[in-house]
Amino acid sequence: MADDARLICLSAALAEGGKGVRFALRSWGGEEKGFVVRHRGKACAYVNQCPHTGTELDWQPGEFFEESGLYLVCSTHGAIFEPSTGFCVAKKRRGSSPGRQGSAELHQLVGSEMTDPVPPSWERAVLERVALKALDEQRRARQWSALFKLLWFLVIFLILSSWFGWIGRPDRDSMGSGVGRHTALVEMEGIIAPDSKASAEKVIKGLNRAFKDANTQGVVLRINSPGGSPVQAGYINDEIRRLRAKYPNTPIYAVVQDLCASGGYYVAVAAERIYVDKASLIGSIGVIIGGFGFTGAMEKLGIERRAYTSGENKDFLDPFVPENPAHREHAQKMIGEIHQQFIRVVRQGRGQRLKETPETFSGLVWTGEKSVELGLADSLGNLEFVAREVIKAERVVDYTQKENYFEQLSERLGTRFGESLGRAAAETLGRSAPGLR
Repeated sequence: MADDARLICLSAALAEGGKGVRFALRSWGGEEKGFVVRHRGKACAYVNQCPHTGTELDWQPGEFFEESGLYLVCSTHGAIFEPSTGFCVAKKRRGSSPGRQGSAELHQLVGSEMTDPVPPSWERAVLERVALKALDEQRRARQWSALFKLLWFLVIFLILSSWFGWIGRPDRDSMGSGVGRHTALVEMEGIIAPDSKASAEKVIKGLNRAFKDANTQGVVLRINSPGGSPVQAGYINDEIRRLRAKYPNTPIYAVVQDLCASGGYYVAVAAERIYVDKASLIGSIGVIIGGFGFTGAMEKLGIERRAYTSGENKDFLDPFVPENPAHREHAQKMIGEIHQQFIRVVRQGRGQRLKETPETFSGLVWTGEKSVELGLADSLGNLEFVAREVIKAERVVDYTQKENYFEQLSERLGTRFGESLGRAAAETLGRSAPGLR
């Protein structure tokens, strides 16, 4: 029985007088089985065209005639198979001795194929098909190899592009130019801090792109923030005032969602009008510095604080030493100055609309409905209302500066957890900066 293999020419079984090697020819029409043997220095390949369904051909050296003979035998009933006719020769079975005529037929059938310089047409056709199939497989392998290389190149390019910010941060300078008249939207969501989504850098970039678009009929700064850094809030407030002066025909409105407190309100008062929901929380006009003192806990645990300073006030607000009255007085004075800056900005932005009371600048928070009564906001309304009824351009185009794909992925996977934890610990245990919250 011949051995199975794919590559006939490379198989070690294809040896002189060996078992031979089975192969399969695959084409659109199906699959044809065959085998190849080496006899008298030549490789002879045969396709199984035996009419017995599901049978396989075999070969036997010298079983019926001389020892150098080569015969095709049907494995179903042992009869000799004649490729020229596609039928098994009757009365010629394994173990029997055919007559002289059978010997002549066999010599014509097989012996001439091994000795003639030119192989018969059917054998040549089989070999050509085998060679063409091999070439076709090699060509497909090269094509797949080139495709995989191209895909790897694209993956690496996308990774590098996202890493360096070439993609993932769409440039919206011309974003609204193709949609006609529209309302420009810039989001300010979360804590206002240098490395947050509501940082001054990101909000200012979005505002500039919104104002630069010639088709922008008005800008909406949608706010949902508890506050944050007074410095970052001041940057945004100043930039809004600058853009209003530069683009006097393009109004900007603040629309509050859930919360607009402290630093968020510091930004909102720079807009021409403030729109809120009746249940929004507005206000918290004040400044806070927070921290803890651990001196009592350290004494109980037997922990000694060792700090060496070159200035008598270098340990200002150190939570590991008893509170210094002079430091407390200085901190109160400092946040009082920032509070007065906050009050001036609110009065400048709201003007005569503000109805001041003793609680206005006390740090209290009011509902949106009450804030309209107090002059902290102008009216009830959301983004769609302002775009449709105030700006008169219902189409809204978002100009918010987005994070690139790598920043979003790293944030989702939690790679910033350590950084956030370290920052929280520093703010809790170290010297806290003033915050509008």
